[in-house]
Amino acid sequence: MTETEPAPEPVYRKVANALRKQIASGTYRDGARLPTEAELAAQYGASRQTIRRAFHDLVAEGIVHRVPGRGTFAAEQRGGRYLRHLGSIEDLMNLSSDTSMDIVTPLRRQANIEAASRLRLETDLVYSVAFRRLHHDVPFVYTTVYLPERIARHVLEAPELAAGASSTYTLIGLLEPHLDAPIARADQSITVAPATSAVATALGCAPGHGMLRVDRLYSDKQDQLCELAMSYFLPEQYTYRITLER
Repeated sequence: MTETEPAPEPVYRKVANALRKQIASGTYRDGARLPTEAELAAQYGASRQTIRRAFHDLVAEGIVHRVPGRGTFAAEQRGGRYLRHLGSIEDLMNLSSDTSMDIVTPLRRQANIEAASRLRLETDLVYSVAFRRLHHDVPFVYTTVYLPERIARHVLEAPELAAGASSTYTLIGLLEPHLDAPIARADQSITVAPATSAVATALGCAPGHGMLRVDRLYSDKQDQLCELAMSYFLPEQYTYRITLER
């Protein structure tokens, strides 16, 4: 494996992603019992501790619940609301496991003083792309991403970022294979903001509707800033959860 290749996905994440997709698709409906740790360990050729870690992540997300002596069960769906547990860069990349990305405004070059300043660029020129993400065909977030030219040039011809494109990719997932160093950090701020006209049109809400705004500034292992993402989440369709550990 070279320095630019991402590390292989841990087995527990593969198991968690597979179970997440099966629950979302209805294979395990509300209250259905999932396979046991022993069954999944045999299926994936993994240890029971690995399977237990996968279940731990799904419990933290509220997707399953465990009953001692009885097993692990799919939780009741919350009226279609998308819930995501976030605690790492990998969790952000795994949005591709159960959501899709629809391009609203394709990648283009523009002058944006605020974005350039936050990316610490010596020029006001950045590249931006706007998209919405959907879960079960329901849009829940509108995001505008700003990239320095040195980063954007790697994906200028990417079909996933063309006008009207729809895919299961995340932008950081598209970018990272081309970077000199992997993305290692995301500085995040959360506030409440009204929906702009662009946000309202993309998500089907009224202009001025109260939104959860999340800004993330990504940097790589060399501490170089590589992306600014500004997202507006529709609170009726999204629950944000993060685990703090000591």
